[in-house]
Amino acid sequence: FRKDILFMSKVFYIIIGTFSLILGIIGVLLPILPTTPFLLLTSFCFAKGSTKFHQWFIHTKLYQKHLDSFITNRSMLLKTKICTLAFASTMLLFPLIILDNMFMRLFIIFLYLFKYYYFIFRIKTI
Repeated sequence: FRKDILFMSKVFYIIIGTFSLILGIIGVLLPILPTTPFLLLTSFCFAKGSTKFHQWFIHTKLYQKHLDSFITNRSMLLKTKICTLAFASTMLLFPLIILDNMFMRLFIIFLYLFKYYYFIFRIKTI
């Protein structure tokens, strides 16, 4: 039973990783969709799901171009930072406008502040 659960979790990670890889590739082609967060999710999921998938992914040009500098140096291109922040800010704007709960709004505002602090001061700009 435990082996079945372990196998299913690996399959789950591979499926989510593949889906996020597809979204990351679309993000390369469409500038409105951020690439880096999806590729980070792909890397995480493939590392959890399969050593073979993870090794393949970290040797692709896509990984080398979009993630390698972030993983090794904790740095991003300015364009990547701006696109990621703009996309995340837009996505957080919807619940901020729609929700009437003051605690949730404060939490979302805290997320905004933390996100901008982290991207501006904790991740170096190339």
